[in-house]
Amino acid sequence: MKLKDKKDLRAKTKKDLVDLLREKGERLSSLRIEHSQNKLKNTRQIFNLRKEMAAILTFLKEMEFAQELEAKQKEKEETK
Repeated sequence: MKLKDKKDLRAKTKKDLVDLLREKGERLSSLRIEHSQNKLKNTRQIFNLRKEMAAILTFLKEMEFAQELEAKQKEKEETK
């Protein structure tokens, strides 16, 4: 995954990332089936797709942490 692609992912919303992750998961399933049937010519596609899915999951987790951090900071401000 290129740097430009990662920047594009960061700009997407949580819902878009979840949808994209689901699509890539379906694609991974079909690639694994093709691989088991010896129809897949480029087996590197499976590796690359798994890396893309990991990047998406990382961005989703970063979003969650950012939201938690904002909530904690708001709590601190309210208690002051």
